[in-house]
Amino acid sequence: MLKKIRVVVACIFFVGIIALFADQSGLLQPCIGWLAKIQFLPAVLALNVAVIVALLLLTLLCGRVYCSVICPMGILQDVFNWLGGRFKKNRFQYRKGHTAVRIVVLAVFVLLLVFGVNGIALLVAPYSAFGRMANVVFHWSGLSVTFWVALVTLVVFGVLSFGWGRLWCNTFCPVGTVLGFFSRFSLFKPMIDTSKCNGCKKCSRNCKAMCINPETHTIDYSRCVACMDCLENCHQHAISYRIRKKAPQAVANDGGSVDGSRRKFVLTTAAVGAAMALEAQEKKVDGGLAVLEDKQLPDRKVPLKPAGASGLKNFSSRCTGCQLCVSECPAKVLRPSKNLMTLLQPEMAFEVGYCRPDCTRCSDVCPTGAIKPIDSVKRSAISIGYAVTVPQNCLLPQGVECNACSRHCPTAAISLVSDAATGHSRVAVNESRCIGCGACEHYCPVRPFSAIYVEGREVHVSI
Repeated sequence: MLKKIRVVVACIFFVGIIALFADQSGLLQPCIGWLAKIQFLPAVLALNVAVIVALLLLTLLCGRVYCSVICPMGILQDVFNWLGGRFKKNRFQYRKGHTAVRIVVLAVFVLLLVFGVNGIALLVAPYSAFGRMANVVFHWSGLSVTFWVALVTLVVFGVLSFGWGRLWCNTFCPVGTVLGFFSRFSLFKPMIDTSKCNGCKKCSRNCKAMCINPETHTIDYSRCVACMDCLENCHQHAISYRIRKKAPQAVANDGGSVDGSRRKFVLTTAAVGAAMALEAQEKKVDGGLAVLEDKQLPDRKVPLKPAGASGLKNFSSRCTGCQLCVSECPAKVLRPSKNLMTLLQPEMAFEVGYCRPDCTRCSDVCPTGAIKPIDSVKRSAISIGYAVTVPQNCLLPQGVECNACSRHCPTAAISLVSDAATGHSRVAVNESRCIGCGACEHYCPVRPFSAIYVEGREVHVSI
């Protein structure tokens, strides 16, 4: 019965998260946007104390329920595991946990966050990995870097889950490692009654976490994801989910003595919290007559981040690269970064659209606070960048009367002034009024490089 309840609740969470990434109307965000905000890593990066405390209390009460019910990547692994079970029954066996590997992966993850290499660190973050795959499925944008990363992730997760159950969760996932430490002390947990056990080992052979040792009748609770599969497979009813009768013994780790690296594990877990706390393609023809050349991105010295991000430092330290804002952006100006330091974290480009001053969709959906919630009034008064002219590309000095940039500027920051030296008009930018929306860059007819582009600000300013 407990397994059926777990499966039903997990399906509800999983479908909700998928719907959140698939939705382009913005109508679902007010209803189910909280599903993204209760994910563990986004909550930590957002310093959402209420969610963090709630998830830790849930783990201390019921074990790693988060991993089997709330985490979308955990549920996806269960899907692969279920498919593997269609081909071979009783395919698992108890294996000692890779404690050293878990600590090393967690330590490297923390160090990458500390040194600002979030793009690499978040490749192994479960919610971020799932978000990238969902974005590729529902918002196909060609063979981009996101596609290849998502494909590799899917293959790796699929193969490991299909053949080895929750090996990824219990070896490489930093969230699983942290929650695994707390789950050792959970109040409710699966427990084996040796007086009823007949030694059939069916529980161990169906444990996707491979954490049940049938020889010593012990369970490694740091790896148990509270899936309740063992309860369903034990026909002797020797395993039950109940309040623990006594404090967990040292043998609960791997059937042996206390691991000598436990102190390091505790210190690393504490370091995680400290480190994190610091921290559609454009039209190709013109009127159906002439083929247009694609625009190319300018070489910006500072990448553009959405209003609400405050600046580069806040954004890069909190963004999980989950692609939810990319999926929700109606103008399609957000796309994953290819820079190694900020890999897959969104940045702005204006080939297919521009950031409308009244749009706040990205700030509405961001679960971490990398893009803080703002209203349209505040959005239109925040400058994320400023326009820069490239006179040698402009049509005006060539005698062509073009006013596309000034005509489309929503803040009247761009004007045409007479140039006495050439006898033609030239573009003038009032930087104090420019909000960096990219309308000028988008509508500039010059190709492949616009005669005007937006340079980002490291720290956003109010105008």
